[in-house]
Amino acid sequence: MSETVFHNALIVPVDGVHDWFEGWLSVDENGIITGIGQGTTLPEATTYRDLGGAFVGPGFVSAHSHIFTGGMRGTAACSPLYDWVSTLGRMMIGAEPETLYWLTLSGALDHISNGITSVYNFAQSRVVSVFDYETSTLRAERVHSPEFITRQVDGMADAGIRFVTSVRLDDEQLPEADSFDAFGVAMAHLDTVDPRFTLGGSVYGAVQWSSAAVTAEREHEMMTRHGVTNQAHFVETAEQLDIQQNKFDWYDQSGCLGNDFAFGHFVHPTVKMVERVVETGSSVVWQPMSNGRLGSGICDTPTLLKRGVRVGMGVDDQSCTDLSDPFQNMRTGLYLQRALHSDATILSPLDMLTLHTLGSARSIGVDDRVGSLEVGKYADFLVVDPTAPHLGPIWDPVATYVLACGLRNLAEVIIGGQTAWSRGIEQPLRADADKEATARMIAAGAVSGFTPAR
Repeated sequence: MSETVFHNALIVPVDGVHDWFEGWLSVDENGIITGIGQGTTLPEATTYRDLGGAFVGPGFVSAHSHIFTGGMRGTAACSPLYDWVSTLGRMMIGAEPETLYWLTLSGALDHISNGITSVYNFAQSRVVSVFDYETSTLRAERVHSPEFITRQVDGMADAGIRFVTSVRLDDEQLPEADSFDAFGVAMAHLDTVDPRFTLGGSVYGAVQWSSAAVTAEREHEMMTRHGVTNQAHFVETAEQLDIQQNKFDWYDQSGCLGNDFAFGHFVHPTVKMVERVVETGSSVVWQPMSNGRLGSGICDTPTLLKRGVRVGMGVDDQSCTDLSDPFQNMRTGLYLQRALHSDATILSPLDMLTLHTLGSARSIGVDDRVGSLEVGKYADFLVVDPTAPHLGPIWDPVATYVLACGLRNLAEVIIGGQTAWSRGIEQPLRADADKEATARMIAAGAVSGFTPAR
């Protein structure tokens, strides 16, 4: 069997055992880590790659992303969540299935180039909607066939990123049978994807936008029928907060809560809600940059961690985070929490790195395959060069990696032992995807009267 040894690296494995060490890791022809060790004595291999003393860390896991939104950066720049949601909905009314394919392909390649190797992706629903303030629900503007979803799956697969596909039922905008059948079509389409890259299907939890408890019951039915997880946007914003909080019992009473359920954002929970998350083993996914951009608030992540909740992180929308940068996301989260609590010890650099790698993988149930550098997991890792630009002496490797490194230091992204992105190397697929996505996004926006400044 052919093996490659990557050596002369400062490895930050996020394995719960070693904070860091200088050493090597070996990868087989199937892209699986077969060995990892300290020092300069190397195992026998077919190929050796000297990494020149660079950092090697796990590929970032974004446990909450909306990959298709890269064509809408900078929009609704001073709007809170619900106004922003409606703006995006209006911009998407003119989109077609091929629009979503190219937006998704471009967005996934962008994630990879920023060091994200695995992602939980909320697909743009086939029911394009805007938010109705009077009813606190989504109002349908256009309905597509299931191809609107399956082409997004194709875009993810063609990018070569590992992904969970999350699909909204839209049960209040569609007949129940139609919503169930379309969800089944999307889940079946995942069987056409290389199993090394699809990490499974999921329900795009939408009770925050619904008017009746039956939505939670229907989501639970899909979880059970298809054996999938569920992640729900919940208490994300202070807007209409009492309405949001009052819907929590719908999820609790439906049977959804548990190890296969995650709350995205969870910025404004009640004490009871936190207790039920702890008791049921549900998880939480934190998006500090988007919560800040939209003025949504700050998740009390330190308390959740102290209570034993599985917490992950996501870079969220490319149109409300605007830059899908996990380094920036870690630092934003860390500094917000330290400032909020007036406590520099409340979270450490290693805590933040764990949250955006292994913690994220745990929160969405894929930590058996990704999230850390351990034997038996996929060889998804980053080569981060602290000399380009030069960061000076490395006194504390983990602190330097989290606090001082960034996209400017990212030299290479490796997925399954193969280069997926490398600084300075032309990417024809990325260029084509960006060009097509831009043209198609402009055309889609024009249907509703949106025109870019340039």
